[in-house]
Amino acid sequence: MPGEVQPDTIDVPEPELTLVPARPAAAPRVPRDKQNDYTPGMAAHRREFLREQTGVSLEHVGQFSLDPDVLPGNVENFSGVAQVPIGVAGPLLIKGEQARGNFYVPLATTEGTLVASYNRGMRLLSECGGVKTTVVEDSMQRAPVFIFDNAMDAREFGRWVDQHEEEIRTVAEATTDSGKLTYIGKYQVGPLLYLRANFTTGDAAGQNMTAKATHAACEWITANYPGGAKYALTGAIDTDKKHSHINMLLTRGKRVVAEAVIKDDVLQRITGVDTKSVYDYRQVHMVGGFLAGSASNSAHAANGLTAVFIATGQDVANIAESHAAITYSRLLENGDYYWSITLTSLIVGTYGGGTALPTQRECLELLGCYGEGKARKLAEVCAGTVLAGEVSLTSAVIAGNWVPSHERLGRNR
Repeated sequence: MPGEVQPDTIDVPEPELTLVPARPAAAPRVPRDKQNDYTPGMAAHRREFLREQTGVSLEHVGQFSLDPDVLPGNVENFSGVAQVPIGVAGPLLIKGEQARGNFYVPLATTEGTLVASYNRGMRLLSECGGVKTTVVEDSMQRAPVFIFDNAMDAREFGRWVDQHEEEIRTVAEATTDSGKLTYIGKYQVGPLLYLRANFTTGDAAGQNMTAKATHAACEWITANYPGGAKYALTGAIDTDKKHSHINMLLTRGKRVVAEAVIKDDVLQRITGVDTKSVYDYRQVHMVGGFLAGSASNSAHAANGLTAVFIATGQDVANIAESHAAITYSRLLENGDYYWSITLTSLIVGTYGGGTALPTQRECLELLGCYGEGKARKLAEVCAGTVLAGEVSLTSAVIAGNWVPSHERLGRNR
């Protein structure tokens, strides 16, 4: 009405709407059978699932001769196999402590020229009288770290470990039939004490064995050390599946040497180069490796080792450590050439892991290296194979036929 005082008009804002994004639908999980997941039917079911999800039909992956029932402990969500071609190189005459005689070496690879090159090197070594091989050290580690408030406490703990090493050994070895604790190295940094527990592991590669044994030992230490002790099972100085200089010095796995005297006339006949040229080139190669900070002064230990590992059921990731190699050579007064290769950290087994699977077992049996009592023999075969590759590749580089051989036989054919 006229004359009335109107109340103030207050604008009340509309409440803001917060939009919550829709949660994306979860992608379907790979199917599993909790009752029995290792059957041809479940493998086929997973391949069909993958075809529905990706449109890819795994026709060749699905063709295999092994029984999936043998795979528990080796793989999960089994869907098929990767078929890697296997070539055979040899014969390689080995005069080792464990490996003696002529060996035909299975090499699983997709790299053309690899088998041909190793085959040539084996022929050369055999015609020069063979290759001598020996395992000089054998040790697998787990390296826990114990953590204290100050350096003095860490030092005193180390002394306590020395005083109780026998009790620690008894506890560790109770977890395994074949593992033996040889010694415990100690490395202190500030309030941290790193222990490097060293074991022999029989014919197994031994990483899981040493982890179990070391865990038991650490639990005993924690329960018995006055005031307790805080630890982590790995402090990383065991450098599991990583290259390290400590493993080159102190050994991880097998430290194995292969050596031969290369006759000058045989080298010239088979490769077209002489021993003096090889010796001169080795000096250049050594400097280049030093300049690059290389883990090895060899030509290519990883090539042959990886091919043997795949064929014989080794843990291929261990190539990261196993490829470390040291070459030592001499030009002899009569013109022949002494050539050795030392694999400082070769991790191989002939029992457990993937060694019992059908094709892997066949390849080990081809070498006479399947089962108990054969791990050192396999290590010697690996070292002899590596030396054959060293001789062949080095000669090919010097002779100028490295690239042409790859053009003729390799990926660029």
